[in-house]
Amino acid sequence: MNTPHQTGSEPLPSVLPVAQRPSRDQRKGRYVPESMRHPGKMLPALAARVIEAFTTPGELVLDPMCGIGTTLVEAIHLGRSAAGMEYESDFAHLTLRNLQLARTQGASGTARLVCGDARNVATVYADLAGEVALVLTSPPYGSHTHGQVTAGRKNQSGKVEKAHYRYSTDPGNLAHRSIGELLEAFGHILAGCGELLRPFGVVAITVRPIRVKGELIDLPGHVAATAEEAGLTLTDRLVALLCGLRHGGLVNRASFFQMLEARRARDKGIPACAIAHEDLLVFQRATDLARRRR
Repeated sequence: MNTPHQTGSEPLPSVLPVAQRPSRDQRKGRYVPESMRHPGKMLPALAARVIEAFTTPGELVLDPMCGIGTTLVEAIHLGRSAAGMEYESDFAHLTLRNLQLARTQGASGTARLVCGDARNVATVYADLAGEVALVLTSPPYGSHTHGQVTAGRKNQSGKVEKAHYRYSTDPGNLAHRSIGELLEAFGHILAGCGELLRPFGVVAITVRPIRVKGELIDLPGHVAATAEEAGLTLTDRLVALLCGLRHGGLVNRASFFQMLEARRARDKGIPACAIAHEDLLVFQRATDLARRRR
């Protein structure tokens, strides 16, 4: 593919080993402990690698669906400016706490945050039009995710107990919409982000396949098509490993429920595997690429 120019000091390889440490260890001491409540967090190591590759210190990074603020926190630790939106006020407050913690740890970048619907991002951040160097975000993965598990001796019930697997109960949250409705809304969000990009700015989306009622959905493919309809052109598709690498082998980081789903499918004769990566889709505006070819 036609890879966009990487301006930072750390160019991206085609496969990113960003899970050498588990998510919890990556966040320990760098994020407030309550951050683990969010069911669909981006790996901090992944956010940092993308920000380093496509921006330089002082440039602006935007996340229109920022959750507990991983993109923003990693951006200001790297000396970038950051702007974010988050629909859920609970998670927006966690973002503020994580940003405050980052500042106490010496983060030199500045950040802005708005609690609201990301479909309005171009209006809310109209003053940033033409200034955003990188949009880095991820769509929600449905109303339920794998969450966290406590089992057996730890909860003294002898049962598997699941926690932190819902974004919220608010029906306005896009996580509660059907795949078609989610993609339509995500298209509006991406179109708005495109209006804020500087010339030849980059949109990077992390997304993985999901299972809905046992059926494997190619969410990365659907997101790529949605982005194209929003005026963006796919310029690269990379792999972010969700497993660790040790001595030439893979260290499984799949959740209890991913493994359970894979075993159930295999019991039915379906050759299923636990997902061990997510796609990093990289886009630029089609109009910018057309100008570059002239």
